[in-house]
Amino acid sequence: MKLVSYLFDGHEQLAILVDDRIYNMEVIHPELPNTMSMFLNYWDHYFDVAYRGDQAIKSGSIPKEKGMPLENIEWLAPVPFPSSCRDGYAFRQHVAAARRNRKVDMIQEFDQYPIFYFTNHHSIQGPGDIFCMPDHFEKLDFELEAAVVICRTGRNIPAEEADEYIGGLLIMNDMSARRLQMEEMLLNLGPAKGKDFSTVIGPCLVTLDELEEYEVPCKEGHTGKSWNLDMKCWVNGQQVSQGNLGDMDWTFAEIIERASYGVNLHPGDVIGSGTVGTGCFLELNGTGKLNDPNYQEQWLQEGDVVEMEITGLGKLSNTIRREDSDLSLFAKKKV
Repeated sequence: MKLVSYLFDGHEQLAILVDDRIYNMEVIHPELPNTMSMFLNYWDHYFDVAYRGDQAIKSGSIPKEKGMPLENIEWLAPVPFPSSCRDGYAFRQHVAAARRNRKVDMIQEFDQYPIFYFTNHHSIQGPGDIFCMPDHFEKLDFELEAAVVICRTGRNIPAEEADEYIGGLLIMNDMSARRLQMEEMLLNLGPAKGKDFSTVIGPCLVTLDELEEYEVPCKEGHTGKSWNLDMKCWVNGQQVSQGNLGDMDWTFAEIIERASYGVNLHPGDVIGSGTVGTGCFLELNGTGKLNDPNYQEQWLQEGDVVEMEITGLGKLSNTIRREDSDLSLFAKKKV
């Protein structure tokens, strides 16, 4: 299934996406919940009912006229109010390139255990405008990622069982204000203000049954599902990034195992993969300057359109906007 959330008459609504139309849950079955949060919290109770409805739509048993054209909806993030948001660091290619560009050795600990950080789950958003403050435009960056959404409560979840806690996959753009990020991390804490203004997910949550044809073995020595899904990003129609989700070294299952150690995971928790190789300007600029000292850095600007596409997960589009404020944290720094 492809699950979407949208705004209708000021209220969040949950629907199933089939082709170019969405079908509200009440069209499928009157008892189905109409919000993603409720659906995730009662996943085992409602999934089969919704799945049968999805199949009925695809077979024509539920007529196309029961759906709503996409151009008539106001998109929300598929999980509009996640209970938490963690972001991993799973692609060795990205980590190795970033460290090479800084002329430091690859960190050995990357191969020992998966890591993640918490970001602001209240700043999750879906397709549409991303509003940025003046300081955010100091080296504003995208990050091409995928993410999973947890659908069952669990604690101390072994990697061998962790895929059973994944409700589905979606595209993630972990927006980054690099100057803020780099300054605050000099104090060995963060990232915080360089990240917390916006994290984009969407356009839909794709359940694992839809992705079975793309499953591939994970990397040797690792545990969990992996998927052969092409990942691409365009800025103003110009392709800037390409990778594959199958290149993840640490699997989502292994990240879930670590995240749940001594901690409850909850339905609605979002966990990102981390950036795919070539998946941000920070890496691309560093590689460019390493090869050519005259390389011209590129960063996101007001009005830029960022589009991300992952096989099977759809296409996520956002436009960079400037907030109506001149407030600057940089201007407030003590001398």
